Amino acid sequence: MSKKTNLLIASLLIATLSGAGLAQSFVLDLPDQSQRAEVSQKIGITNVTIKYHRPLVKDRKIWGGLVPYGAVWRAGANENTTISFSDPVMIENQPLAAGTYGLHMIPNADEWTIIFSKNSTSWGSFTYDQAEDALRVNVKPRAADMHNALTYDVGDLQPDSAVVELEWEKVAVPFKVAVDVHSTVEASLKKQLRNLSQYTWISWDDAANYLLAEKVALDDALTYSGKSIQIEDRYDNEMTKSNVLKALNRKDDSEVARKKALELANPLQTHLYARQLQGEKRNDEAFAIFRDNAKRHPDEWFVHTGLARIYSSQGKFDDAAKEIKLAVAAAPDTQKVYLDGLMKRLESKQDINQ
Repeated sequence: MSKKTNLLIASLLIATLSGAGLAQSFVLDLPDQSQRAEVSQKIGITNVTIKYHRPLVKDRKIWGGLVPYGAVWRAGANENTTISFSDPVMIENQPLAAGTYGLHMIPNADEWTIIFSKNSTSWGSFTYDQAEDALRVNVKPRAADMHNALTYDVGDLQPDSAVVELEWEKVAVPFKVAVDVHSTVEASLKKQLRNLSQYTWISWDDAANYLLAEKVALDDALTYSGKSIQIEDRYDNEMTKSNVLKALNRKDDSEVARKKALELANPLQTHLYARQLQGEKRNDEAFAIFRDNAKRHPDEWFVHTGLARIYSSQGKFDDAAKEIKLAVAAAPDTQKVYLDGLMKRLESKQDINQ
């Protein structure tokens, strides 16, 4: 077909659409009557993206009128409404692979069918073919506040799921999208740790700490902490290793790693670890570390706050206040308000450990 013929066909199409009041162009960037929109949501590390066009009600009868009941509908306007998932998901408890899908719907008064088509590049639903379906699910519509423009919204966000909802006129149609976050992240970590991030200690340490916090794949977490230590042996990753070993009920090995971590700790890390022990109601261990830290690093201002906490626990508020005064004399200005607060409590004979 010649270029002249192509232009003639395009002109006829433009003229036809313009005559219908659409004023659209296949050549120029002109406003669409049903404007383009996009909504995205991240569930865990999985991206969910919907691209669609937004028709207006315009005083028309929508359901059972402009949009017939019982017929496949494009769930928007113009070309396919599409929905993309960067990882495998569950739609209303049914599995769906990662990918981009044409989103179609079959409306009915009391039940809708949501269709995810492998064909995502067509114009509307005019060439829809059920043989291309990747998934169909049935859901219940609900009454909603008036939406003049068709809208997709993502709500009811949970750590591993969200609800996608089409809203138009006074009807809302929800469907749930769920992700196996742990499996997805575990698989992603294995990929990420093959790129440049594999050469930094913190990447392996972050991966180990994620698995530890979620209490999953602890053997992998131990491997990751070991990889981190191989790159750079630090207080941080030795403590991570200790915590993973503890979670694996390897208490003796955990204690060896903990001692190694404290050998590598700088004075502030040592102090903060003791404060962590206090948060775990392990005051005797914390006070022993405060004493040792003050003995080894007497010129650090925060070691005096550690000693003040020991005296405070013994009811020796005057001795504790003296230590806070020493801390104030050497502390940076950003810490003065914090220390003033401790001093006021000690002057009121209050235990600053409570």
